[in-house]
Amino acid sequence: MMNARSLSRSAAGLLALAASPLVLAAGPAMDAAEKQPLNLHAIGMFFVFVLMTLGITYWAASRTKSTADFYTAGGGITGFQNGLAIAGDYMSAATLLGLTAMMYAQGVDAYIYMLSFFVGWPIILFLMAERLRNLGKFTFADITAYRLDQGKVRTMAAVSSLTVVCFYLVAQMVGAGQLIKLLFGLDYNIALVVVGALMMVYVTFGGMVATTWVQIIKACMLLIGGTAVGVLAFSQFGFSFDELTNRAMEVHKLGQKLLNPGSLLADPVTAISLGLGLMFGTAGLPHILMRFFTVTDAKEARKSVLYASGIVAYFFNVIAIMGLCAIIIVGQNPQFFEGGVIGGKVIGGGNMIAMHLANAVGGNLLLGFLSAVAFATILAVVAGLALAGASAISHDIYSRVIMKGKADEATELRVSKFATIGLGVVAVLLGMAFEKMNIAFMVALAFGVAASANFPVLILSMYWKGLTTKGALVGGYSGLVSAVLFVLLSKSVWVDVLGNASAIFPYTQPALFSMPIAFFMTWLFSTLDKSKAAEAEKEAFEDQYVRAQTGVGAATASSH
Repeated sequence: MMNARSLSRSAAGLLALAASPLVLAAGPAMDAAEKQPLNLHAIGMFFVFVLMTLGITYWAASRTKSTADFYTAGGGITGFQNGLAIAGDYMSAATLLGLTAMMYAQGVDAYIYMLSFFVGWPIILFLMAERLRNLGKFTFADITAYRLDQGKVRTMAAVSSLTVVCFYLVAQMVGAGQLIKLLFGLDYNIALVVVGALMMVYVTFGGMVATTWVQIIKACMLLIGGTAVGVLAFSQFGFSFDELTNRAMEVHKLGQKLLNPGSLLADPVTAISLGLGLMFGTAGLPHILMRFFTVTDAKEARKSVLYASGIVAYFFNVIAIMGLCAIIIVGQNPQFFEGGVIGGKVIGGGNMIAMHLANAVGGNLLLGFLSAVAFATILAVVAGLALAGASAISHDIYSRVIMKGKADEATELRVSKFATIGLGVVAVLLGMAFEKMNIAFMVALAFGVAASANFPVLILSMYWKGLTTKGALVGGYSGLVSAVLFVLLSKSVWVDVLGNASAIFPYTQPALFSMPIAFFMTWLFSTLDKSKAAEAEKEAFEDQYVRAQTGVGAATASSH
């Protein structure tokens, strides 16, 4: 179970728990994790998955001829396929491991957290999905720069995108190494190199086609594995939710409070800031936004959000059942505790609750399958992140800023592949450098940057006529810098990482403070900008509005 100390850190850790695969798993609970004996079932199933995905990559490579194929799978993905892929990006291994552990330790608080995490989807569905598809081509910078200064705005968007991508990548790589050391018995550095190498192969050769199908397969495996464990565990209580909750309350240290909101809402400022980061950060994540350019039209974009929302909602409920079942099945079984002491330290750390439950209800075979799925999850998400980072470098910076839109497709594609390899190497090296660090703050930073730098400028560029280049630049950079500073000065970094006595910034989540700064600065400097260029940018909004509503010209979006 989570100890008191880990609960006191929950504000930074909560975000990490579900937002990024395996972040909680790479937090304090796993710092001391010892390498386990080789899990042959898991390794065998993982290699089956790898061979299958390499086959997909080989097939995808033959279909990846142009930049459109590489970045967006040629816009040929259906709404259902894209919905599965988005869900695959979203349903991370931390969703499985971290939220199950949180449900096991804190009861209904975990479910409240899942709900708050879910609220970001209606924003994307109703405010963004259609306009994203109609206005963009490869990256969200296509939209923010639509009627603004291409070079300056694209550079700002690319910088904030790469910041988000890099912090996410570090989180993935450290989590991968720690989890694989634990589950597979492999060396940490070997795990990093394997993940990095496979990610580079997927993206470099297969582009978005391969990445999409790897994410779809991973999502299906996660759904099958999670459902199997949930059904087998729930069957032990006759599929009666009343019996399950009553027995859980009898044995859990929280007792009746297991089903009452508790520590998560103890600090309302942090809770609100966390909620804002989760809601609007989701709508500003480059690798999520990029998925909307892979579908054929705006209708399919909306469909993909609906399918993704339904899949994620279903999986969250499966996790809730797993967590409650684990309280009795795992929490009352001495074989899952060090020294056989019930209520003591869980073998492998608190985040291994889901794995122990799989072992208890399905033996080594189900445990092996779930372990392989956890590793596959990392590969899929890392591939999506690498593609988002590579597109920011090649499409936004190289093609649009350096070459002023005159780069040929073959050269841009070549730059993308080199960028992917470069990001892969950087991710592996950073993973090695940050092995011992609690990376929860990195994810907090990634979401804070996405919510503060990407989202305000993106949403205002689509909905506000008064936005100018000067406003977008000042607002975007203000959101980026303030989010980074607030996290650096918070307890998560200033005290826990840098070792200072007390935090300068009293809260662990930046979004409540950095988002208003970004919006205010964007509004102020846009309003004050009376230049001729600003007037022309405001007038261009009408044309943008028509395109956003109708999609006319979306097929040839490269010209802007």
